[in-house]
Amino acid sequence: MRIQTRGTVCRRSPSMATAPIPVQAGAVLLVFGLAAGCAPPSSVRGVRATPTTPSSVWSPPAGAGSALDARRVAGSPTILPGEMATRRDELSLGDVIDLALRNSPQTGATWAQARAAAAVYGAASGRWFPGIDAAVSGGPSQSISQNPARIPPRRSTVTAALSLQYTLLDFGARSGAQSAAREGLYAADFTHNASLQSVVLQSETAYFSYQASRGLLDAARKAVETAQANLSAANRRHEVGLATIADVLQARTALAQTELAGQSAQGNVQAARAQLALALGLDANARFDVVPDTGTMPILALAEDVDSLIARAVRTRPDVAAARALARSSAAEIRAARSATLPSVTLGSSAGRNYSNIQTLEGQTYLLTFGLSVPLFSGFSRENEVAAATDNAAAAAARAEQMRLQAVAQVFTSYYALQTATQRVTTAADLLASASRLEEVAEGRYAEGVGSILDLLTAQSVLADARAQSVQSRWTWHATLAQLSRDAGVLGAHGESNLTLTARSPRTP
Repeated sequence: MRIQTRGTVCRRSPSMATAPIPVQAGAVLLVFGLAAGCAPPSSVRGVRATPTTPSSVWSPPAGAGSALDARRVAGSPTILPGEMATRRDELSLGDVIDLALRNSPQTGATWAQARAAAAVYGAASGRWFPGIDAAVSGGPSQSISQNPARIPPRRSTVTAALSLQYTLLDFGARSGAQSAAREGLYAADFTHNASLQSVVLQSETAYFSYQASRGLLDAARKAVETAQANLSAANRRHEVGLATIADVLQARTALAQTELAGQSAQGNVQAARAQLALALGLDANARFDVVPDTGTMPILALAEDVDSLIARAVRTRPDVAAARALARSSAAEIRAARSATLPSVTLGSSAGRNYSNIQTLEGQTYLLTFGLSVPLFSGFSRENEVAAATDNAAAAAARAEQMRLQAVAQVFTSYYALQTATQRVTTAADLLASASRLEEVAEGRYAEGVGSILDLLTAQSVLADARAQSVQSRWTWHATLAQLSRDAGVLGAHGESNLTLTARSPRTP
């Protein structure tokens, strides 16, 4: 009788229907015990194990949703380290990147996967060494021999043995497994490097977005101050009869519009701060801030052409290298699968000693064996395993080529995005200069009574938009540079782009 179990479902083998079952108390209890164990549990810790219906909500027991042990979670200490806690309100870009790398669960996971791949490689390399085992067995026995005069029927024997097994020839099983594990280790390490770059890019992008939102808020506040001054001027001119009530209403409307824009900018700052906290692995309501924007980060031009960047990405980008390593690992698995269809030669030896209460059964034992195993037929399973390994290698090679094409497209897109961002910085600087001059002229004309309030409000609206464009274009350039560095595979662990930039650049606004 056999009981086949899988999960919580029991199946009885067909042989149970025909084979006679001895009716014994122990067997009956065993059958009932197994049958009871196969029934799905109705409750867990005093509550129902599952919802009553598909549309019911499951009520969890106490502790079902408890937090993980922080000591067992990679990257879990989501706090500021001691050297940063003293300046938590003035974190630099380097601090932001450092915190993101410290707290990132993503890098913790890829690091653990790389260590696991290293252990797999060590296990595959260990197959080249002989296997040595020590064993002790024995106990009392009863002989059914018909000649008890030579050896007593009741005896106790204990055997201690040391055995060695070594594969002399396996036609690529060990070398294929070792090569596959080695390339898998390379892929895991390259994946970890790509994960580091992704975390750095995410933290930099969040930092630049937060700085841009604060710059836009400052520009909105300046616009509110200007609108308040305009309203005061319009009221004074209306009181002395130099302006109509329409000028006051227009100035008041413009003030309300700028205040609405400022309130939206304030909300955008908090949203950007929440995204920055997420990138840092901190709670959104944690106390931290970054240094104010001083506008001293230079805007430089890229000195490399797109073809050289594409060649560098194909050569050094970690996720592309990981895909190539996985393709090589799959190719090595073909050799390991093919070896199962070929003979293998083994060498074995053992030495031991028997201990017994009968002197004639005691003594040393030695054994030396040579083995030859020739696979003859396995229902074509080995041949199908070779075919599966071949197709898997072809699929891995196709994925590697797809990753290469994707990297080329990303570098091409980011390259021209950076070119556009560089030009926008220049254009935004020119726009800000001309808008400032226009606002000064319009304000002077209105003060002298030769200009209208509509001209002044239009000029100030253009100036507010130019300020916003100046802030946005500058931080967009930094974010685009980081994106291109990551796409080219040269983004450093400290946020450095490692791209060749030239001082022949648009002026810094």
